[in-house]
Amino acid sequence: MSTSEESNAPLPRLWHQGCVSLVGMAGAGKSTLGRLLAEKIGWAHVDTDRLIESFYGLPLQEIVDGLGLEKFLEAENTLVALLNLRRAVISTGGSVIYGRQAMERLHLLGPVVHLDVGMQSFLKRVGDGGNRGLAIAPGRSLEDLFLERQPLYRATADFTLSTDSGDHHASLERLYAWLTEDAPKTPDATA
Repeated sequence: MSTSEESNAPLPRLWHQGCVSLVGMAGAGKSTLGRLLAEKIGWAHVDTDRLIESFYGLPLQEIVDGLGLEKFLEAENTLVALLNLRRAVISTGGSVIYGRQAMERLHLLGPVVHLDVGMQSFLKRVGDGGNRGLAIAPGRSLEDLFLERQPLYRATADFTLSTDSGDHHASLERLYAWLTEDAPKTPDATA
């Protein structure tokens, strides 16, 4: 099937041709998989970290450092809660999970997909986290952050997809298959 045919294929899980939102830890592949999915189905791709950077005119890490953790989380929550999009794949920042209004909005827009990555892959992909714009409290380790967020992502997701292998194209095909199913067969795809 060509890309143009795929973009016209029915996507039963995307009621009212809304959006699909990707949540998960830094390094899980949200931006990469978001771009690939948007291209495959012919929709726009919106990266909320890039929106925040555009609004403030600074790299994400400088925004986090300048605002402080609490103010940054408030800003992210507000921005995402105000999104009014259709036919878009939304790649979120990992800390969006802390914003109640943001998560409510994402669920109103369409399914929320958790890109699940194991701790070792997370640590390898983010390194020391220095310039990634991680919203992490002083004194907390990356391991602490991972253990805190993982159950939150799983609890809110409509679908959980393992991206631990790093094979973006295989992940894309599994996600696309889930989006085009008429009825769910399983709540997650951890294969």
